Amino acid sequence: MRAVKVMSRPVVTVPADATVWSAADILLGARISAAPVVDADGRMIGIVSEADLMNRPELGTVPGRSWLQRLLADEAMLARDYMRSYSHRVTDVMTRDVVTAPETAELKEVASLMQRHGIKRVPIVRDGKVLGIVSRANLLQGLLAREPRPTGGTALDADLRESVWQELRKHPWGSGVGNVVVESGVVHLWGQTRSVSVKEAVRVAIENVPGVKRVASNIVVLPVEALI
Repeated sequence: MRAVKVMSRPVVTVPADATVWSAADILLGARISAAPVVDADGRMIGIVSEADLMNRPELGTVPGRSWLQRLLADEAMLARDYMRSYSHRVTDVMTRDVVTAPETAELKEVASLMQRHGIKRVPIVRDGKVLGIVSRANLLQGLLAREPRPTGGTALDADLRESVWQELRKHPWGSGVGNVVVESGVVHLWGQTRSVSVKEAVRVAIENVPGVKRVASNIVVLPVEALI
């Protein structure tokens, strides 16, 4: 599934000439935590978030620095911090290096960007203009859209039992299952295994067999001494 199928649109944006107060008003009014900042031509030049507007002298929330931090910080760093806290212009407080993705990006690529950069949303951009936003919630919506749906017919228990055995044979850790009983689509498993992880992996494998309604696992996890 591609980003264009799950992205939120239209996108609420903040104009480049906005003040920090108007930016805060836009975020609160739209009930969002961040918005792209766009120039007069509609091209994204940054993104402003709640975090960018938190440390303000008006709120008394500008973080102080210890004498050691002041000693180690260079002038440029101190100047940047001062500007981000005290400037009235959104372009001075916004994040300029924005991680973006094209509309054709696969969702796994977007998820990878979020994990790699520690971010919660990725603007979807074409020719510098924002088409939409993919957030973590959008990824979950995409996941729900791909949830397997029950098929029209119901597999016969005998056929389903054979399908379960075939699935177990695919995995080396499936050999601990001693017996499979299927009743009205519910798969009952018996056997022994060496770890809880193997028991759970068997359950997941069987749950993914088409036609299985539920798995009742009676597999016993052997204690360590029994394995010696």
